[in-house]
Amino acid sequence: MLAFLGAIICIIASVHPAGTAAPAAAADNDSAAAALLPAADKGLGALHGPAEALASAGPRLPGGPPLFSRFVCTPLSTECPATGTGPAAGTGAGPEELLALRSAAAQLRRTALEQKERIRMDQETIRELTGKLSRCEGGLRSPPAAAAAPPAAAGLRAAPRPGTMGHPPDEPPAVRELEEAVRTLQDRIDRIEQELPARTNSSAPTAPALARDALHTKMEQLEEQLLSKILTLQKERQAASTDRSQQQHNIEKELNSLQNRVTELEHGPLGYSPPDAFKVTIPVQNNYMYARMKKSLPELYAFTICMWLKSKALAGLGTPFSYSVPSQANEIVLLEWGTNPLELLINDKVAQLPLSLKDKAWHHICVAWTTRDGKWSAYQDGEQRGAGENLASWHSIKPQGVIILGQEQDTLGGRFDATQAFVGELAQFSVWDHMLAPVEILGLANCTSHLQGNVIQWDDQAVEVFGGASKAGFAACEEGRKA
Repeated sequence: MLAFLGAIICIIASVHPAGTAAPAAAADNDSAAAALLPAADKGLGALHGPAEALASAGPRLPGGPPLFSRFVCTPLSTECPATGTGPAAGTGAGPEELLALRSAAAQLRRTALEQKERIRMDQETIRELTGKLSRCEGGLRSPPAAAAAPPAAAGLRAAPRPGTMGHPPDEPPAVRELEEAVRTLQDRIDRIEQELPARTNSSAPTAPALARDALHTKMEQLEEQLLSKILTLQKERQAASTDRSQQQHNIEKELNSLQNRVTELEHGPLGYSPPDAFKVTIPVQNNYMYARMKKSLPELYAFTICMWLKSKALAGLGTPFSYSVPSQANEIVLLEWGTNPLELLINDKVAQLPLSLKDKAWHHICVAWTTRDGKWSAYQDGEQRGAGENLASWHSIKPQGVIILGQEQDTLGGRFDATQAFVGELAQFSVWDHMLAPVEILGLANCTSHLQGNVIQWDDQAVEVFGGASKAGFAACEEGRKA
Protein backbone atom coordinates (compact mmCIF):
# COMPACT_ATOMS: atom_id res chain seq x y z
CA MET A 1 0.00 0.00 0.00
CA LEU A 2 2.81 2.36 0.92
CA ALA A 3 4.57 1.66 -2.39
CA PHE A 4 1.40 2.35 -4.26
CA LEU A 5 0.97 5.74 -2.60
CA GLY A 6 4.55 6.61 -3.42
CA ALA A 7 3.97 5.74 -7.03
CA ILE A 8 0.92 7.99 -7.17
CA ILE A 9 2.88 10.88 -5.69
CA CYS A 10 5.64 10.47 -8.27
CA ILE A 11 3.14 10.34 -11.14
CA ILE A 12 1.51 13.53 -9.96
CA ALA A 13 4.91 15.18 -9.61
CA SER A 14 5.88 14.21 -13.11
CA VAL A 15 2.56 15.30 -14.65
CA HIS A 16 2.20 18.56 -12.73
CA PRO A 17 4.66 20.66 -14.71
CA ALA A 18 2.64 20.04 -17.91
CA GLY A 19 -0.46 21.48 -16.33
CA THR A 20 -2.61 18.34 -16.79
CA ALA A 21 -3.45 17.81 -13.06
CA ALA A 22 -6.94 18.58 -11.76
CA PRO A 23 -7.92 20.00 -8.45
CA ALA A 24 -9.16 16.61 -7.39
CA ALA A 25 -5.71 15.13 -7.99
CA ALA A 26 -4.22 17.84 -5.83
CA ALA A 27 -6.58 16.96 -3.07
CA ASP A 28 -5.72 13.29 -3.42
CA ASN A 29 -2.01 14.16 -3.39
CA ASP A 30 -2.44 16.06 -0.15
CA SER A 31 -4.26 13.25 1.47
CA ALA A 32 -1.64 10.77 0.28
CA ALA A 33 1.19 12.91 1.62
CA ALA A 34 -0.63 13.20 4.91
CA ALA A 35 -1.05 9.46 5.05
CA LEU A 36 2.59 8.89 4.18
CA LEU A 37 3.91 11.32 6.83
CA PRO A 38 2.12 10.52 10.08
CA ALA A 39 2.86 12.73 13.11
CA ALA A 40 5.26 14.97 11.25
CA ASP A 41 5.36 17.41 14.09
CA LYS A 42 6.40 14.70 16.48
CA GLY A 43 9.32 13.10 14.64
CA LEU A 44 10.24 14.23 11.15
CA GLY A 45 10.04 17.93 11.85
CA ALA A 46 12.75 17.57 14.41
CA LEU A 47 14.98 15.80 11.90
CA HIS A 48 14.37 17.86 8.73
CA GLY A 49 13.50 21.30 10.01
CA PRO A 50 10.20 23.26 10.07
CA ALA A 51 7.42 23.06 7.50
CA GLU A 52 8.66 26.07 5.52
CA ALA A 53 11.92 24.28 4.74
CA LEU A 54 10.03 21.26 3.50
CA ALA A 55 7.73 23.35 1.34
CA SER A 56 10.56 25.14 -0.39
CA ALA A 57 12.15 21.84 -1.42
CA GLY A 58 9.30 20.44 -3.62
CA PRO A 59 7.09 21.68 -6.47
CA ARG A 60 4.18 23.84 -5.62
CA LEU A 61 0.77 24.35 -7.32
CA PRO A 62 -0.27 27.86 -8.10
CA GLY A 63 -1.65 29.21 -4.84
CA GLY A 64 -1.51 25.82 -3.09
CA PRO A 65 0.65 23.91 -0.55
CA PRO A 66 3.65 21.79 -1.53
CA LEU A 67 2.83 18.40 -2.99
CA PHE A 68 5.66 16.30 -1.44
CA SER A 69 8.69 16.62 0.88
CA ARG A 70 12.36 16.03 0.28
CA PHE A 71 12.21 13.31 2.92
CA VAL A 72 9.93 11.13 0.74
CA CYS A 73 11.19 11.88 -2.73
CA THR A 74 14.92 11.70 -2.07
CA PRO A 75 15.26 7.89 -2.07
CA LEU A 76 12.91 7.39 -5.15
CA SER A 77 14.04 7.05 -8.72
CA THR A 78 13.57 9.89 -11.20
CA GLU A 79 11.39 7.64 -13.35
CA CYS A 80 8.03 6.63 -11.93
CA PRO A 81 6.67 3.20 -12.76
CA ALA A 82 3.83 3.00 -15.31
CA THR A 83 0.64 1.17 -14.54
CA GLY A 84 -0.71 0.61 -18.09
CA THR A 85 0.37 -0.64 -21.50
CA GLY A 86 1.09 1.43 -24.51
CA PRO A 87 3.72 3.67 -25.78
CA ALA A 88 2.94 6.57 -23.38
CA ALA A 89 3.13 4.40 -20.30
CA GLY A 90 6.73 3.30 -20.78
CA THR A 91 8.20 0.13 -19.48
CA GLY A 92 6.42 -1.51 -16.49
CA ALA A 93 7.83 -1.68 -12.93
CA GLY A 94 8.84 -5.05 -11.72
CA PRO A 95 8.38 -6.63 -8.25
CA GLU A 96 11.98 -5.80 -7.33
CA GLU A 97 11.37 -2.06 -7.53
CA LEU A 98 8.27 -2.29 -5.38
CA LEU A 99 10.17 -4.30 -2.77
CA ALA A 100 12.94 -1.72 -2.75
CA LEU A 101 10.44 1.07 -2.19
CA ARG A 102 8.84 -0.84 0.62
CA SER A 103 12.20 -1.44 2.28
CA ALA A 104 13.15 2.23 2.00
CA ALA A 105 9.92 3.29 3.64
CA ALA A 106 10.39 0.80 6.47
CA GLN A 107 13.95 1.99 7.01
CA LEU A 108 12.77 5.59 7.21
CA ARG A 109 10.14 4.66 9.77
CA ARG A 110 12.67 2.80 11.92
CA THR A 111 15.05 5.75 11.72
CA ALA A 112 12.32 8.13 12.88
CA LEU A 113 11.38 5.85 15.78
CA GLU A 114 15.02 5.43 16.88
CA GLN A 115 15.56 9.21 16.79
CA LYS A 116 12.42 9.73 18.84
CA GLU A 117 13.55 7.13 21.42
CA ARG A 118 17.00 8.72 21.66
CA ILE A 119 15.44 12.14 22.28
CA ARG A 120 13.25 10.64 25.00
CA MET A 121 16.23 9.03 26.71
CA ASP A 122 18.16 12.33 26.55
CA GLN A 123 15.22 14.10 28.19
CA GLU A 124 15.15 11.49 30.97
CA THR A 125 18.89 11.96 31.52
CA ILE A 126 18.45 15.74 31.72
CA ARG A 127 15.67 15.35 34.29
CA GLU A 128 17.81 12.96 36.40
CA LEU A 129 20.83 15.28 36.32
CA THR A 130 18.63 18.26 37.18
CA GLY A 131 17.19 16.44 40.17
CA LYS A 132 20.66 15.52 41.45
CA LEU A 133 21.87 19.11 41.08
CA SER A 134 18.80 20.35 42.92
CA ARG A 135 19.53 17.98 45.82
CA CYS A 136 23.19 19.07 45.91
CA GLU A 137 22.23 22.74 45.93
CA GLY A 138 19.68 22.08 48.63
CA GLY A 139 22.37 20.49 50.85
CA LEU A 140 24.77 23.42 50.41
CA ARG A 141 22.28 26.23 50.72
CA SER A 142 20.22 27.13 53.75
CA PRO A 143 16.48 26.19 53.62
CA PRO A 144 15.26 29.74 52.76
CA ALA A 145 17.81 30.04 49.94
CA ALA A 146 17.02 26.56 48.63
CA ALA A 147 13.33 27.38 48.43
CA ALA A 148 13.90 30.20 45.94
CA ALA A 149 15.26 28.35 42.92
CA PRO A 150 16.67 30.33 39.99
CA PRO A 151 14.37 30.73 37.01
CA ALA A 152 16.78 28.83 34.76
CA ALA A 153 16.83 25.84 37.12
CA ALA A 154 13.08 25.92 37.50
CA GLY A 155 12.73 25.95 33.75
CA LEU A 156 14.96 22.92 33.41
CA ARG A 157 13.07 21.01 36.11
CA ALA A 158 9.68 21.77 34.61
CA ALA A 159 8.00 18.84 32.91
CA PRO A 160 7.93 19.15 29.11
CA ARG A 161 4.61 19.59 27.38
CA PRO A 162 3.40 16.53 25.54
CA GLY A 163 4.37 16.48 21.92
CA THR A 164 6.81 19.41 22.11
CA MET A 165 9.81 17.80 23.85
CA GLY A 166 9.93 20.62 26.41
CA HIS A 167 10.26 23.60 23.99
CA PRO A 168 7.95 25.66 21.78
CA PRO A 169 7.76 24.73 18.11
CA ASP A 170 9.83 27.76 17.13
CA GLU A 171 12.84 26.91 19.46
CA PRO A 172 16.09 25.35 18.09
CA PRO A 173 16.14 21.62 17.29
CA ALA A 174 16.35 18.95 19.97
CA VAL A 175 20.07 18.36 19.56
CA ARG A 176 20.82 22.04 20.10
CA GLU A 177 18.54 22.07 23.14
CA LEU A 178 20.39 19.08 24.54
CA GLU A 179 23.71 20.87 24.08
CA GLU A 180 22.37 23.97 25.79
CA ALA A 181 21.05 21.89 28.69
CA VAL A 182 24.40 20.13 29.17
CA ARG A 183 26.24 23.48 28.99
CA THR A 184 23.89 24.95 31.62
CA LEU A 185 24.48 21.99 33.91
CA GLN A 186 28.25 22.35 33.48
CA ASP A 187 28.06 26.04 34.39
CA ARG A 188 26.10 25.25 37.52
CA ILE A 189 28.61 22.54 38.53
CA ASP A 190 31.50 24.98 38.04
CA ARG A 191 29.71 27.60 40.15
CA ILE A 192 29.10 25.09 42.95
CA GLU A 193 32.76 24.01 42.90
CA GLN A 194 33.85 27.66 43.18
CA GLU A 195 31.44 28.37 46.05
CA LEU A 196 32.33 25.21 47.99
CA PRO A 197 35.88 26.26 49.20
CA ALA A 198 34.60 29.69 50.25
CA ARG A 199 31.78 28.17 52.28
CA THR A 200 34.13 25.64 53.81
CA ASN A 201 36.62 28.37 54.78
CA SER A 202 33.89 30.49 56.34
CA SER A 203 32.49 27.59 58.38
CA ALA A 204 35.66 25.99 59.79
CA PRO A 205 39.46 26.18 59.44
CA THR A 206 41.06 24.09 56.74
CA ALA A 207 42.66 20.76 57.52
CA PRO A 208 46.26 21.97 56.86
CA ALA A 209 45.71 24.95 59.15
CA LEU A 210 44.39 22.70 61.93
CA ALA A 211 47.31 20.32 61.48
CA ARG A 212 49.82 23.20 61.59
CA ASP A 213 48.28 24.62 64.80
CA ALA A 214 48.30 21.20 66.42
CA LEU A 215 51.97 20.73 65.46
CA HIS A 216 52.96 24.10 66.96
CA THR A 217 51.11 23.28 70.18
CA LYS A 218 52.86 19.92 70.41
CA MET A 219 56.28 21.52 69.84
CA GLU A 220 55.65 24.07 72.60
CA GLN A 221 54.65 21.32 75.00
CA LEU A 222 57.81 19.34 74.16
CA GLU A 223 59.98 22.44 74.68
CA GLU A 224 58.40 23.03 78.11
CA GLN A 225 58.97 19.39 79.08
CA LEU A 226 62.60 19.55 77.90
CA LEU A 227 63.29 22.75 79.86
CA SER A 228 61.71 21.27 82.97
CA LYS A 229 63.84 18.15 82.60
CA ILE A 230 67.02 20.22 82.22
CA LEU A 231 66.25 22.23 85.36
CA THR A 232 65.52 19.03 87.26
CA LEU A 233 68.83 17.50 86.13
CA GLN A 234 70.73 20.62 87.17
CA LYS A 235 69.14 20.53 90.63
CA GLU A 236 69.93 16.84 90.95
CA ARG A 237 73.54 17.45 89.91
CA GLN A 238 73.96 20.20 92.50
CA ALA A 239 72.38 18.04 95.18
CA ALA A 240 74.62 15.11 94.18
CA SER A 241 77.71 17.33 94.36
CA THR A 242 76.77 18.55 97.84
CA ASP A 243 76.01 15.03 98.98
CA ARG A 244 79.32 13.79 97.56
CA SER A 245 81.27 16.42 99.48
CA GLN A 246 79.42 15.60 102.67
CA GLN A 247 79.97 11.88 102.13
CA GLN A 248 83.69 12.44 101.52
CA HIS A 249 83.91 14.43 104.74
CA ASN A 250 82.13 11.71 106.68
CA ILE A 251 84.31 8.99 105.17
CA GLU A 252 87.51 10.81 106.03
CA LYS A 253 86.26 11.43 109.53
CA GLU A 254 85.46 7.76 110.01
CA LEU A 255 88.83 6.73 108.57
CA ASN A 256 90.64 9.04 110.94
CA SER A 257 88.71 7.70 113.88
CA LEU A 258 89.57 4.15 112.87
CA GLN A 259 93.21 5.10 112.40
CA ASN A 260 93.32 6.66 115.83
CA ARG A 261 91.70 3.61 117.33
CA VAL A 262 94.21 1.31 115.66
CA THR A 263 97.09 3.47 116.88
CA GLU A 264 95.69 3.41 120.38
CA LEU A 265 95.38 -0.37 120.31
CA GLU A 266 98.92 -0.75 118.99
CA HIS A 267 100.50 1.44 121.65
CA GLY A 268 98.23 0.54 124.51
CA PRO A 269 95.98 2.89 126.50
CA LEU A 270 96.99 6.48 126.81
CA GLY A 271 98.40 7.50 130.12
CA TYR A 272 99.53 11.11 130.39
CA SER A 273 102.05 11.74 133.09
CA PRO A 274 102.63 14.66 133.21
CA PRO A 275 99.45 16.06 131.54
CA ASP A 276 101.48 17.86 128.88
CA ALA A 277 102.93 14.64 127.48
CA PHE A 278 100.68 14.40 124.40
CA LYS A 279 100.64 15.51 120.79
CA VAL A 280 97.95 16.46 118.27
CA THR A 281 97.96 14.64 114.95
CA ILE A 282 96.38 16.01 111.75
CA PRO A 283 96.86 13.24 109.14
CA VAL A 284 95.11 14.72 106.08
CA GLN A 285 95.21 18.14 104.49
CA ASN A 286 91.66 19.44 104.51
CA ASN A 287 89.57 22.27 105.91
CA TYR A 288 87.89 20.54 108.83
CA MET A 289 90.63 18.85 110.90
CA TYR A 290 92.10 21.09 113.62
CA ALA A 291 92.62 21.63 117.34
CA ARG A 292 91.36 24.56 119.39
CA MET A 293 92.69 26.06 122.59
CA LYS A 294 89.96 26.60 125.15
CA LYS A 295 91.75 29.59 126.66
CA SER A 296 92.19 32.94 124.87
CA LEU A 297 94.87 35.63 125.10
CA PRO A 298 94.75 38.81 127.13
CA GLU A 299 95.93 42.11 125.70
CA LEU A 300 99.64 41.72 125.03
CA TYR A 301 102.46 44.14 124.23
CA ALA A 302 105.01 41.34 123.80
CA PHE A 303 104.94 37.55 123.51
CA THR A 304 106.97 34.38 122.98
CA ILE A 305 105.32 31.34 121.35
CA CYS A 306 107.09 27.95 121.32
CA MET A 307 106.11 24.45 120.11
CA TRP A 308 107.34 21.16 118.76
CA LEU A 309 106.53 20.49 115.04
CA LYS A 310 106.79 17.56 112.63
CA SER A 311 105.49 18.38 109.16
CA LYS A 312 104.29 15.71 106.70
CA ALA A 313 103.30 18.09 103.92
CA LEU A 314 104.65 17.61 100.42
CA ALA A 315 104.83 21.34 99.69
CA GLY A 316 104.53 24.15 102.22
CA LEU A 317 104.30 23.77 105.98
CA GLY A 318 100.78 25.15 106.11
CA THR A 319 99.52 26.94 109.22
CA PRO A 320 100.75 25.51 112.54
CA PHE A 321 98.69 28.08 114.51
CA SER A 322 96.57 31.23 114.02
CA TYR A 323 95.05 33.73 116.45
CA SER A 324 92.03 35.74 115.29
CA VAL A 325 90.03 38.51 116.99
CA PRO A 326 86.67 40.00 115.91
CA SER A 327 88.27 43.03 114.27
CA GLN A 328 91.25 41.22 112.70
CA ALA A 329 91.40 37.66 111.33
CA ASN A 330 95.23 37.73 111.07
CA GLU A 331 96.13 39.06 114.50
CA ILE A 332 98.93 36.43 114.95
CA VAL A 333 99.61 33.79 112.27
CA LEU A 334 102.52 31.44 111.53
CA LEU A 335 102.12 30.38 107.89
CA GLU A 336 104.02 28.73 105.06
CA TRP A 337 101.83 28.48 101.95
CA GLY A 338 102.87 26.90 98.67
CA THR A 339 106.33 27.99 97.56
CA ASN A 340 106.36 31.06 99.80
CA PRO A 341 108.78 31.18 102.77
CA LEU A 342 107.63 30.77 106.35
CA GLU A 343 105.96 34.04 107.51
CA LEU A 344 104.97 35.61 110.81
CA LEU A 345 101.88 37.87 110.54
CA ILE A 346 100.96 40.35 113.29
CA ASN A 347 97.96 42.57 112.69
CA ASP A 348 98.23 41.51 109.00
CA LYS A 349 101.85 42.79 108.85
CA VAL A 350 104.38 40.26 107.51
CA ALA A 351 107.93 39.23 108.45
CA GLN A 352 109.66 36.36 106.64
CA LEU A 353 111.37 33.82 108.89
CA PRO A 354 114.53 31.96 107.75
CA LEU A 355 113.38 28.58 109.11
CA SER A 356 113.44 25.20 107.34
CA LEU A 357 110.96 22.59 108.58
CA LYS A 358 110.36 20.36 105.53
CA ASP A 359 112.50 17.36 106.39
CA LYS A 360 109.58 15.55 108.11
CA ALA A 361 111.46 15.48 111.43
CA TRP A 362 110.67 16.92 114.86
CA HIS A 363 111.84 20.50 115.37
CA HIS A 364 111.50 22.94 118.26
CA ILE A 365 110.67 26.46 117.12
CA CYS A 366 110.03 29.76 118.92
CA VAL A 367 108.98 33.25 117.75
CA ALA A 368 109.28 36.33 119.98
CA TRP A 369 107.95 39.87 119.43
CA THR A 370 107.57 43.20 121.22
CA THR A 371 105.46 46.17 120.27
CA ARG A 372 108.37 48.55 120.94
CA ASP A 373 109.83 49.21 117.51
CA GLY A 374 108.20 45.98 116.32
CA LYS A 375 111.26 43.88 117.12
CA TRP A 376 111.06 40.10 116.44
CA SER A 377 113.31 37.04 116.52
CA ALA A 378 112.94 33.41 115.33
CA TYR A 379 114.54 30.23 116.77
CA GLN A 380 114.87 26.68 115.42
CA ASP A 381 116.05 23.87 117.72
CA GLY A 382 117.29 26.43 120.29
CA GLU A 383 119.30 28.55 117.82
CA GLN A 384 118.33 32.01 116.65
CA ARG A 385 117.90 31.94 112.86
CA GLY A 386 116.56 35.43 112.20
CA ALA A 387 115.61 38.82 113.75
CA GLY A 388 114.20 42.16 112.63
CA GLU A 389 112.26 45.32 113.48
CA ASN A 390 109.19 47.32 112.43
CA LEU A 391 106.78 44.41 112.54
CA ALA A 392 103.47 46.02 113.63
CA SER A 393 105.32 48.63 115.73
CA TRP A 394 103.45 49.95 118.78
CA HIS A 395 100.54 47.62 118.14
CA SER A 396 99.01 45.77 121.06
CA ILE A 397 97.64 42.24 120.63
CA LYS A 398 93.85 42.35 121.04
CA PRO A 399 92.25 40.08 123.65
CA GLN A 400 89.27 37.70 123.52
CA GLY A 401 90.32 35.97 120.32
CA VAL A 402 90.41 32.32 119.15
CA ILE A 403 93.56 30.15 118.92
CA ILE A 404 93.38 27.42 116.23
CA LEU A 405 96.12 24.79 115.70
CA GLY A 406 96.43 23.47 112.13
CA GLN A 407 94.19 25.91 110.18
CA GLU A 408 94.32 29.55 109.03
CA GLN A 409 91.25 31.60 109.99
CA ASP A 410 89.63 33.90 107.45
CA THR A 411 86.95 34.82 109.98
CA LEU A 412 86.81 34.46 113.73
CA GLY A 413 87.10 30.71 114.35
CA GLY A 414 86.21 29.58 110.83
CA ARG A 415 86.36 29.76 106.99
CA PHE A 416 89.36 27.50 106.73
CA ASP A 417 91.24 26.94 103.45
CA ALA A 418 92.42 23.36 102.76
CA THR A 419 95.45 24.60 100.80
CA GLN A 420 96.70 26.43 103.91
CA ALA A 421 96.11 23.58 106.36
CA PHE A 422 98.90 21.98 108.42
CA VAL A 423 99.54 18.25 107.95
CA GLY A 424 101.61 16.50 110.61
CA GLU A 425 102.04 16.53 114.40
CA LEU A 426 102.55 19.29 116.96
CA ALA A 427 103.00 19.46 120.74
CA GLN A 428 104.02 21.65 123.69
CA PHE A 429 102.27 24.81 122.39
CA SER A 430 102.97 27.51 125.03
CA VAL A 431 102.64 31.33 125.20
CA TRP A 432 104.44 33.90 127.42
CA ASP A 433 103.64 37.56 127.75
CA HIS A 434 107.26 38.67 127.20
CA MET A 435 110.25 37.84 125.07
CA LEU A 436 112.20 34.86 126.47
CA ALA A 437 115.97 35.05 126.68
CA PRO A 438 117.95 32.95 124.18
CA VAL A 439 119.26 30.73 126.97
CA GLU A 440 115.74 29.93 128.14
CA ILE A 441 114.73 28.96 124.62
CA LEU A 442 117.79 26.72 124.32
CA GLY A 443 116.89 24.95 127.60
CA LEU A 444 113.41 24.19 126.25
CA ALA A 445 114.84 22.77 123.02
CA ASN A 446 117.43 20.63 124.90
CA CYS A 447 114.83 19.41 127.46
CA THR A 448 117.00 20.81 130.27
CA SER A 449 114.24 23.19 131.32
CA HIS A 450 110.58 22.57 132.05
CA LEU A 451 109.52 26.17 131.82
CA GLN A 452 105.72 26.52 131.33
CA GLY A 453 103.99 29.35 129.53
CA ASN A 454 102.53 31.97 131.89
CA VAL A 455 99.62 32.77 129.47
CA ILE A 456 98.92 29.45 127.69
CA GLN A 457 100.16 26.08 129.01
CA TRP A 458 100.07 22.82 127.08
CA ASP A 459 97.51 20.73 128.92
CA ASP A 460 95.25 17.92 127.81
CA GLN A 461 92.18 19.57 129.34
CA ALA A 462 92.87 22.83 127.55
CA VAL A 463 92.95 21.39 123.99
CA GLU A 464 89.96 20.22 121.89
CA VAL A 465 90.31 18.31 118.61
CA PHE A 466 87.81 18.43 115.69
CA GLY A 467 87.14 16.79 112.31
CA GLY A 468 89.27 13.70 112.85
CA ALA A 469 92.32 15.26 114.47
CA SER A 470 93.51 13.15 117.37
CA LYS A 471 95.65 13.10 120.49
CA ALA A 472 98.41 10.63 121.25
CA GLY A 473 101.12 10.18 123.84
CA PHE A 474 104.30 12.15 123.30
CA ALA A 475 107.56 12.50 125.21
CA ALA A 476 109.18 15.61 123.78
CA CYS A 477 112.75 14.88 124.69
CA GLU A 478 112.64 11.21 123.65
CA GLU A 479 111.00 12.01 120.29
CA GLY A 480 113.43 14.87 119.80
CA ARG A 481 116.44 12.61 120.33
CA LYS A 482 115.03 10.03 117.91
CA ALA A 483 114.63 12.71 115.32
